[in-house]
Amino acid sequence: MKKLMLVAAAALFAVGCSTAQPIGTSLVGPPGPDGPAGPAGARGPVGEKGAPGAIMSGPAGAEGPAGPAGIRGQTGATGAPGAVAVGPAGAVGPAGPAGAQGMRGDTGAQGSSTVGPAGPAGPSGPAGAQGIAGDKGAQGATLVGPAGPAGRSGPAGAQGSAGQTGLQGSSTTAGNTGAAGRSGPAGAQGSVGAIGAQGPVGAVDRWTSFREFVFEFNRADIQASDTSKVSEIAAYMNQNPSLRIGIDGSMDPRGTDPRNHDLSDRRISAVRDALIQAGVPSSKIQSGAYGDAKLARDRRVEVLISSSK
Repeated sequence: MKKLMLVAAAALFAVGCSTAQPIGTSLVGPPGPDGPAGPAGARGPVGEKGAPGAIMSGPAGAEGPAGPAGIRGQTGATGAPGAVAVGPAGAVGPAGPAGAQGMRGDTGAQGSSTVGPAGPAGPSGPAGAQGIAGDKGAQGATLVGPAGPAGRSGPAGAQGSAGQTGLQGSSTTAGNTGAAGRSGPAGAQGSVGAIGAQGPVGAVDRWTSFREFVFEFNRADIQASDTSKVSEIAAYMNQNPSLRIGIDGSMDPRGTDPRNHDLSDRRISAVRDALIQAGVPSSKIQSGAYGDAKLARDRRVEVLISSSK
């Protein structure tokens, strides 16, 4: 019995130490190992005392009835909560625009009015400043699947040994009692316990930046270059329904004109309407100030994600 328990413990330890499956193959962990074999059944009871013996030995007793069915296995334990894994790095941002063209060089000095050659050409203007590098792509947010189901219950214990033969009858008048019938077969193994409840999905416990929309000056319509972000957000929300969306349209701190706030509200509405049209439930979307105020920039609307509460 102790040897079986040590083997089972080693198998469980080996499963726990195995490396994680690569993301993309399966979010569900492998099934747990089978449970250890059950203990041996109790020894059968002592047979009844035989009747007084007859002149001849009696026939063998009938075969015993089948044993009762085994007890149903226990329900498996609840799976561990899913972990939260860091998503892959975003794509490299596009190159910044080219710098402005340098100024035209000054005209060369006029040559001598009589014989001298024309003056040298003026120097070329300085080169334009190098364009600013594009913003780094936003980091993706991924969730790791739940733990695998608990292992199956171990098989029923071995059948107990047969009971002892009854005492021999009196030898004065009757023969020996026939041999006791064989013990009935072991009962059927109990059904496997129910699978434990799946662990909760990994939680994003604070607002995390997901995507950013850039608007043209004094406009509130989403640019064609940003339309793919809408479908990306909708697809991710469809795969992770436990999350919610926060839309942050905080303006540049220098802007105090009420018209700027009205423009910001219209940009937030444009992003919200586009997400709802792409299939994101309106109940999963809210707006407010969720991002880092120090990183707020003009003409930007930031989309963030967090676990629902």
